[in-house]
Amino acid sequence: MRPVIGITPDVGETSARAGRPSLPLYTLKQAYADAILAAGGLPIVLPYSEDETAPHEAVALCDGLVLTGGAFDIPPEMYGARPGDRLGPLKRGRTAYEQRVLRAALDANIPILGICGGMQLLAVEAGGTLVQDIGDEIPGAFDHEQKQDPREPGHPVRILEGTALEAIVGVRELQVNSTHHQAVRDAGRARVSAVSPDLVVEAIELVDRFAIGVQWHPELLAGREHLLLYKALVEKARSLQ
Repeated sequence: MRPVIGITPDVGETSARAGRPSLPLYTLKQAYADAILAAGGLPIVLPYSEDETAPHEAVALCDGLVLTGGAFDIPPEMYGARPGDRLGPLKRGRTAYEQRVLRAALDANIPILGICGGMQLLAVEAGGTLVQDIGDEIPGAFDHEQKQDPREPGHPVRILEGTALEAIVGVRELQVNSTHHQAVRDAGRARVSAVSPDLVVEAIELVDRFAIGVQWHPELLAGREHLLLYKALVEKARSLQ
């Protein structure tokens, strides 16, 4: 059987129409599910709930977890900071739920892949901190919110030798897309496994388990090396079934 891989969705609302109010909805880029299917897994969307037991019950159905990204920032108080002038929009409900799901996955020792904001949440959970805005806080850094199609690469990243990420992709440099203005400042208990040419952190990993975060969106990029991240997640999940 295919390993079941849970995916955290974003939240939004339908458009209001005459006689019909806006209604809450889950949103998820199809590319996440497509990448998991192509890697041999079975994707399922994890529903939000304020019930404290729900994340553990949802994770119990899964063999692996993908924490997705989105156009919002992580609340600074989660990593002991005050809001800066260029802090972006927050989705406190989503972030709180994803943190509970992440903790449940860590407790269950299932493999985890954090994408973009999911990587940042993994860093915070590992005791790390974030740069609230790259342009404001990292002198000389280039624009990490590329203007071209995110299905096209925006810059290279250097993968550090001896990391789990290097073992997975088999190369020391990747061309990646870039759609973020926040970044990992300090990875905490995690290890930095890739950096961009301006030394912005681009990937992290926990050293004692399969928990990898990447700042780019491999599910949107062509190339075997990007799908290998999802394949590694699925194969690790399969080994634990």
